[in-house]
Amino acid sequence: MALLGLGLLPTLALQAQTTNSGTDKFAQLETLLPTPNSYRTASGAPGKDYWQQRADYDIKVTLDDAKQAITGRETITYTNLSPDVLPYLWVQLDQNLYDQNSITKSTQVSQLQDRMPFQALEGLVSDFDGGFKIESVTGKDGKALKTVTNHTMMRVDLPTPLRPGQAFAFNVKWRYNINDQIKLGGRSGYEYFAEDKNYLYEIAQFYPRMAVYSDNQGWQHKQFLGNGEFTLPFGDYKVSITAPADHVVGATGTLQNASQVLTSTQQKRLAQAKNAKKPVLIVSQPEAVAAEAKRATGTKTWTFAAKNVRDFAWASSRKFIWDAMEIKQSGKPVMCMSYYPKEGNPLWGQYSTEVVAHTIKTYSKFTIPYQYPVAISVHGPIFGMEYPMISFNGGRPEKDGTYSSQTKYAMIGVITHEVGHNFFPMIVNSDERQWSWMDEGLNSFVQYLTEQEWERNYPSRRGEPKNIVEYMRTDKSLQTPIMTNSESVLQFGNNAYAKPATALNILRETVMGRELFDHAFKTYATRWAYKHPTPADFFRTMEDASAVDLDWFWRGWFYTTDRTDLALESVKAYSPSTGDPAVEKARLQQLQAAQVPSISAQRNAQEVKSTLVDEKPELKDFYNAYNPLAVTAADQQRYQAYLAGLSPEQKQRLGQQQHFYELSLRNVGGLVMPVVLQLTYADNSKEIQTIPAEIWRKNNEKVTKVLVTKQPVISFVIDPFQQTADTDLSNNAFPRQPAASRFELFQQQQQAPANPMQQAAQSGTK
Repeated sequence: MALLGLGLLPTLALQAQTTNSGTDKFAQLETLLPTPNSYRTASGAPGKDYWQQRADYDIKVTLDDAKQAITGRETITYTNLSPDVLPYLWVQLDQNLYDQNSITKSTQVSQLQDRMPFQALEGLVSDFDGGFKIESVTGKDGKALKTVTNHTMMRVDLPTPLRPGQAFAFNVKWRYNINDQIKLGGRSGYEYFAEDKNYLYEIAQFYPRMAVYSDNQGWQHKQFLGNGEFTLPFGDYKVSITAPADHVVGATGTLQNASQVLTSTQQKRLAQAKNAKKPVLIVSQPEAVAAEAKRATGTKTWTFAAKNVRDFAWASSRKFIWDAMEIKQSGKPVMCMSYYPKEGNPLWGQYSTEVVAHTIKTYSKFTIPYQYPVAISVHGPIFGMEYPMISFNGGRPEKDGTYSSQTKYAMIGVITHEVGHNFFPMIVNSDERQWSWMDEGLNSFVQYLTEQEWERNYPSRRGEPKNIVEYMRTDKSLQTPIMTNSESVLQFGNNAYAKPATALNILRETVMGRELFDHAFKTYATRWAYKHPTPADFFRTMEDASAVDLDWFWRGWFYTTDRTDLALESVKAYSPSTGDPAVEKARLQQLQAAQVPSISAQRNAQEVKSTLVDEKPELKDFYNAYNPLAVTAADQQRYQAYLAGLSPEQKQRLGQQQHFYELSLRNVGGLVMPVVLQLTYADNSKEIQTIPAEIWRKNNEKVTKVLVTKQPVISFVIDPFQQTADTDLSNNAFPRQPAASRFELFQQQQQAPANPMQQAAQSGTK
């Protein structure tokens, strides 16, 4: 800490500060955001003329378990609710990602290593015959419609332009081969179990589906390259799935023909699940194992219906164990269910459906009440993918049934995340093809809140500011702003998931406070439920509902790759002089006595036995005997005159015990943030003071701040709870504090230990 200043504290005045060069970090976003209009307002709410299109589907598909193939036909009824005349429609053909001539395959960067895993090689040499085989596209009259396919998009030319308010129905017949997810990856596909020679199918993007036509960009027909997921219009679905007779099928929506596809025992168990306090087995593990061992002949057709959803997915296997438990959400029943093979137990039977129920309840609290009748988690090879009412999730124990804590929490986390996607983007229907962060980032944030309500100190991967520090301190050439198109993002997980989730957590805990944030976030979800929001709608709503100017926050966190690094460069300590010569000169005497002599003075005291003045006293004069710290009559006269000129209030101020500290703060990382300060006083008590980010508004790089305390302060620390993602804690404390750490000694070639549960089982302990 700096030495105590001498004399009276100068008058405090607003410092004239010059804004740093470059873009002002507090400049408003008006020039970056689209101009408000009657469709989307300046408040962030849908306008009076807001509209969106509608697409309804009647689909019939057949699963060929022998060839791992799908055949299907559908009728799409597209309703034009826009003010525009449409001469053609655009249909998404997402399976064309697997076509041998796909853009994804031809533009995928790759390199060879000295040692290549077979799975990596599979993607390079695969001759998989993927992609949609469109057999026909016809109108209701059966006549062929002209189409043009551009990789993953198909244009359907209409016989006559579709005018506002009109609907057009057309039919599509298609087939395609299902991809092996273990070998080729993907968001859906099959897993083959060699031990029992069975398949597990997770099927999505299985039908040609309508692209979005919106007020803010017209047709959203960016090619599907893999990262940028899906944006789809809402509609009603009727889907009939023909599968092997011994398969169990789960899907988006509600089962319409339970009496035809379920046994009486299964129907009875499903009814019991409506009043259950814990999951009820509809298909038990012994029953699933028995089904694996034999092959029933024939097929069954399962029919599902779903209203006001943006997509449809399903899963099918004879290996499925199936459990269910109904909950009430805002008075409405929600059947929470899980489908999983025996390879998922005991982990899945214990946790999956409970996690589904917990997720629906918690997300409903922080956003909007869940409106759909079903929420499903399916266990398969893909670690996580989401669709309305159904999600595909990973997390598999060892063959002996044990599992590591990492496996357990990863499974709970992925189920929470994927079920949570029912809210973002399945209900709050943002454009994933353009902005991955609007569904992944917002969803990861609420996932963090949900995990923390599952278990105290749940080890969440994303959300805590300290967890994003390593990413944010990486070289800027390896980062892209959050506001980057999904297909151009670098470090996808950090950029689309972790950074926006962390930003929202910082907004909630540090910038806005929980009350203002939670109200604004719920307002956004309520305004844009079952609609198509844009980033501007989110930014504007958060400000509109909270009265907090957040343009600086969006600009820094979402439009730049700046990082948080606030430094406390120096602290100067002052105290006001009493003016009393007896007090002030005694204080100076104490300071003088406490000063350590210089090294030269110390050595001279020993080596210089006498000085010339010591040897010749006649060289001394007045000043050799003068003591400037002695209190004189003249000092007392000046003090009395000083007191006579003070008002009673000023005299009272002199008598108060106050300490003044001038803090020099620097924004090293470029990201302006609130300054969270911890003051530790001489009695070891602590106080937190939070200075809003606006302290940087007139100088984005360096500011000084004066604090006044009643007790002397012995230390200052910026961000003591690591709540702002500060990337360099070494410059946060004054006086400076060494970073505490340890190193570990180990013997090379150590084998990784088995998971603790497995170790305990092997040693016979619990």
